[in-house]
Amino acid sequence: MRAVFADCTEELRRVIETLGLQVPSSVRINHGTPTEAELIELCSDRDVLFVEHTSVPASVFAACPSIRAVIFMGTGAGTYLDLDDATQRGVEVMTTPGYGDRAVAEHTFALMFAAARNIATMDRDLRAGEWKPLGGLQLENQKIAVIGLGGIGATMADLASSVGMRVSAWNRTRKDNPNFVADIDEALDGATVVSLHLSLSAETCGIIDLRRIMLPARGFILVNTARAALVDEHALLEGLSGGQIGHAALDVFPEEPLRATNPYTKLANATVTAHAAYMTDAAYAELWNRTLKAYNRLADRSRL
Repeated sequence: MRAVFADCTEELRRVIETLGLQVPSSVRINHGTPTEAELIELCSDRDVLFVEHTSVPASVFAACPSIRAVIFMGTGAGTYLDLDDATQRGVEVMTTPGYGDRAVAEHTFALMFAAARNIATMDRDLRAGEWKPLGGLQLENQKIAVIGLGGIGATMADLASSVGMRVSAWNRTRKDNPNFVADIDEALDGATVVSLHLSLSAETCGIIDLRRIMLPARGFILVNTARAALVDEHALLEGLSGGQIGHAALDVFPEEPLRATNPYTKLANATVTAHAAYMTDAAYAELWNRTLKAYNRLADRSRL
């Protein structure tokens, strides 16, 4: 069995080399983001495709019938390839959940604090030569609505509890978690902070709409390190301009990379990062190890 890692980032390359992580001889690594034509060439003689951030159109599978499995290095595979088309072609799609739970939760925590204390705003002002001390929100005893109680959401709930926040956490299925509430509207009601940790699906797309944006306390902080489409973007921008949302701290966007003309870049009450919540050396190493474990399972199966 032969595999190709189509889009190794510079950060992951550095981690693999620095930590001396295993790279099987049957795995070819391509550095950078390939075009569709380059992706087809990379996959032409391979059985398994590893992909970290590159969209894989159906034309790649059509041109490369040797590909029998895709290992998506993350959880949201459906955002990057057509899962129904892959199934129809007999291409198995595997994911690597859980590798960055702590990394993403810590980034979410950092964004929450940055928004609460206007860190990015003061940084921008100081760099522009303006001395404008700004007050902020003390988070102890504030209510946080954690929407999604998977590995990341549960870790975020624990971090928020550790600084004395009152956690109200909702999940689509019941969770054995002391902060769990069965009604999303109840979780959102009166919250000072809302933190999103759901996977994106037909059921969750736009789950935070204008009605739900009106449920938390006026001026609340919205943190999203999950998927942009969980929030109705028109409602989000309306909430920011009207003051119902006091600050949006975002790591994900409808269109990435974020363009300089995007409205979020012009808003003083938005703190933005470049879809980097999962990017720590520890998370990258775990991601690579989990990817190889999935590959080894495929290889073992092929030998049966």
